[in-house]
Amino acid sequence: MNLRSLALAPALIIGLAVPALAEKIPLNEISNYLNSLKTLTGAFTQVNNDGSISTGTVYIQRPGRVRFEYNNDSTLVLASAGNVAIFDPKSSGGPQQYPLSQTPLSIILDANVDLSRANMVTGHSEGKNSTIVTAQDPEHPEYGNIQMVFTPGPTELRQWVVTDDAGEKTTVILGEMSKGGSIASSKFSIRNELARRK
Repeated sequence: MNLRSLALAPALIIGLAVPALAEKIPLNEISNYLNSLKTLTGAFTQVNNDGSISTGTVYIQRPGRVRFEYNNDSTLVLASAGNVAIFDPKSSGGPQQYPLSQTPLSIILDANVDLSRANMVTGHSEGKNSTIVTAQDPEHPEYGNIQMVFTPGPTELRQWVVTDDAGEKTTVILGEMSKGGSIASSKFSIRNELARRK
C-alpha cells in the first residue's frame, strides 16, 4: 500500500438514498459548500490502490487540518501547519513527511476553494444522481488530482479519489458526518504525535 496516497484518497458511495434524477451541481455552488465547512468528524472507508480496504475515523478542520485514525491499526495520518505526516507502525524510521501543497487533498483543505480558477477543474459531470468533479493544482498538475463526488439537495461531499504523483489511486468513502463543533488543535499536532511515539 502506498502510504503517501493513503491519506489522500476518497471513498466509494455505498447505498446512498438520493432522488431519482439530479442536475449537475454548479462549480460555484460546490466551492461555496466547501468553503462553508469548518469542522467535520465521521467514519470513513478507504480502498487502497492494491484493493485492500481499511476503515477509521476522520477529523477535518478547515483550513489545512485533517486527521485519519485507522481501526485495528495504529497508523495515523495528520495534516497541519502546511505538512502531512504518515505514522506507520510497520515503518522502522520516523513518519513520512511532505508538504500538504504537494497533495491533491490540499484542494479541499484550502482556505478559499475556488473551482473556477483556470485549469483547476479537468472534469465536471453528472452521473447516477451525483456530481463528479475532478480537480488539480493548476500550477502543479504533476502532483496528481482529486475526484470528488457530491450529492444534491443539499450538496454533500460523499467521497473522493486521489490519484497521486505516481498514478496510484486511493478512494475514501465518507460515512455519516458530524458538522460544526470544535476539535482540539492538539489532535492535529504532528509535533505532539512525534513526542508521544518516542
